[in-house]
Amino acid sequence: MVIKGNIEGKGESFIRIEGDKIAEVGKDFSGNDFIDFQGYYIVPGFIDMHIHGLHRYLIDNGTDDLSEICRLLPRYGVTSFMPTVAPRREGEDAAFLHGLATGKYEGANILGFHLEGPFLKLTGSLPAEAISEAATERVERLIEAAKPYKAIFSISPDVENIESLIPIMAAGGVPVFITHTAADVRQTQRAIGLGARHATHFYDVFPCPPVTDPGVRPCGAVEAILADPRVTVDFILDGVHVDPVAVKMALACKPDGVCLITDANVGAGLEPGRFTFGNSGEIYFESKGSPARLVKDNSLAGSGLTMDKAFGNAIRMLEMDIAEASRLTSVNPAKVIGATDKGRLQTGFDADFVVLDNELNVVQTWIGGKCVYKTN
Repeated sequence: MVIKGNIEGKGESFIRIEGDKIAEVGKDFSGNDFIDFQGYYIVPGFIDMHIHGLHRYLIDNGTDDLSEICRLLPRYGVTSFMPTVAPRREGEDAAFLHGLATGKYEGANILGFHLEGPFLKLTGSLPAEAISEAATERVERLIEAAKPYKAIFSISPDVENIESLIPIMAAGGVPVFITHTAADVRQTQRAIGLGARHATHFYDVFPCPPVTDPGVRPCGAVEAILADPRVTVDFILDGVHVDPVAVKMALACKPDGVCLITDANVGAGLEPGRFTFGNSGEIYFESKGSPARLVKDNSLAGSGLTMDKAFGNAIRMLEMDIAEASRLTSVNPAKVIGATDKGRLQTGFDADFVVLDNELNVVQTWIGGKCVYKTN
């Protein structure tokens, strides 16, 4: 099978697919048997590393909701993702995760389960169960429960004795994320040295250190992360969660180390309304695609962003071209997760790609060489 179109905005090219892989990418194709997407962009499938929900479905509700999310994500160009699980009470958490990991799903590929807690210092909008003492046995039970998938932990470097857990979490090259933290420079550098090499929803729930010496700007986790070339970061690029200038600064520090996520909550992709975010309570969206906010105090609780909109925002807010935006939504996330066969339109990679029109709307999404979504 041969697909022709404007690959990553670089001009008309073709992709030859054999089975579920890309067999060839080139400029000139002389045959007559091909699918023509002339005038459309073809980009690598989007990879969302941090997502809680979509439409009326929430991962924390269980396998049925996760199954629907897998099915729905391709309409937003997502071909692979990491379902994000909020913390539960010890004992309940491993059993729930095991249930998710043993489910049968169709649609977007699951690349691992992202556990946002329980080893966090600051709750943000997460339930109180997000706060937990460091416990080796609990980490081991969660890793076992996630099999055959990876368990990707988000941790705070300022949790007491977290240094005893990070090497276990990072065993085998599994990424460990930093988030929800008021850690100082030393605590952050220690966590990085032990294997925590990515920061998720960077800047959000990374509070500024207090000024203790007037006139001297303090440094904390944000500065330690930006200064270390080993650490990658991701942002919720909706224009509210973070100022685009902060993303540009991260790109200046880490040209190949910036990713985009949605941190989407239940209700994302729908018209504005009220929805229930598990044990955290009721949330609302002021407009379609706007941030989710807790009804009880109006604080941020994830987003209404979808990856196709994040991709478009990279082009508009960061003044990127199609290929540059693809690095943030596909190439770099694949590297962070260790998905060596995804994220690029190159020979030998999985045939996961998205067809976009000139307004960057999703026209078709292909996973493993098969069209799994197309507009009517």
